[in-house]
Amino acid sequence: MKTMKGPGLFLAQFAGDEAPFNSLDSICRWAASYGYKGVQIPTWDARLFDLRKAAESAAYCDEIQGIVRSHGLAITELSTHLQGQLVAVHPAFNEAFDGFAAPNVRGNPAARQAWAIEQMLLAAKASKRLGLNAHVTFSGALAWPFVYPWPQRPNGLIETAFEELGRRWTPILDAFDDAGCDVCYEIHPGEDIHDGATFERFLDSVDGHARACINYDPSHFLLQQLDYLAFIDLYHERIKAFHAKDAEFNPSGRVGVYGGYESWINRAGRFRSLGDGQVDFGAIFSKLAQYDYDSWAVLEWECCLKHPEDGARDGAQFIASHIIRVTEKAFDDFASGGTDEAANRRMLGLDALKKAAE
Repeated sequence: MKTMKGPGLFLAQFAGDEAPFNSLDSICRWAASYGYKGVQIPTWDARLFDLRKAAESAAYCDEIQGIVRSHGLAITELSTHLQGQLVAVHPAFNEAFDGFAAPNVRGNPAARQAWAIEQMLLAAKASKRLGLNAHVTFSGALAWPFVYPWPQRPNGLIETAFEELGRRWTPILDAFDDAGCDVCYEIHPGEDIHDGATFERFLDSVDGHARACINYDPSHFLLQQLDYLAFIDLYHERIKAFHAKDAEFNPSGRVGVYGGYESWINRAGRFRSLGDGQVDFGAIFSKLAQYDYDSWAVLEWECCLKHPEDGARDGAQFIASHIIRVTEKAFDDFASGGTDEAANRRMLGLDALKKAAE
């Protein structure tokens, strides 16, 4: 059995223009002061990381590793959530997602898509140079506007969307395969891959590609009212990354799963800091330990109430207290009789049966 690593911290929600959040060195020093052992780096934030330079320069990657290690940390994964989103964008969201892209491709969906794919290929090279074996991202979405349709979807619409999604992602998955790195899609509303059924559709569209994996985040499952523990039973072989994020779902006579266009504070489904929501993390950490998950537990802080720095401090302690150091022996080994094959046969009465038959 294997023990997972952690706690790790996704830096995206903390990066900013003020110290200590405005450079990789200072934000790593801050994270380490809270007890974190790893950091997940957002590749779009130039204050922390230069993706192109990391893809092209071993010296730059050595520099990045040196900064992180100087604070007693490791890089858990690189993240391309924003770039992955732009691999597939339905026209209804063109303007909304343009801000994720480089300024020179905004307003040009074809150029933006090409830029996003190039970013993913750079991320594969950078992950290889940094010695990483997992990467976290979004799938993007072509079919999301039709998730709960009226009028009904025409036949073949979803199949066509996933065929195209698979066509776009297959070369990227191949590049990550060459880099020896899994692509871990965050299963997330707003993405075409938003639950187990859609993940299976995607797997079919990429011919079961071995590098098509999962960034497991139970908060999104609780808000969809999906069984997040059964999900681990079904897909544990593909879970290669883990965002530890809490949530709560409190439906009322006014709002339910869809939230009524309310602010986060007034929705039935709300993200919360670790330990403040309804997710059963004791059961999750046990399930992951059962299936030998040995990668990182990474805090992704999102909360409608608690201050992010308090969420980060509490989250480090929460993850550390939930990681199960797996046992190397059975609890009842003390009662072992030290039997051998001959004894086993005697206990089962097999030799006596054989003699009686003779």
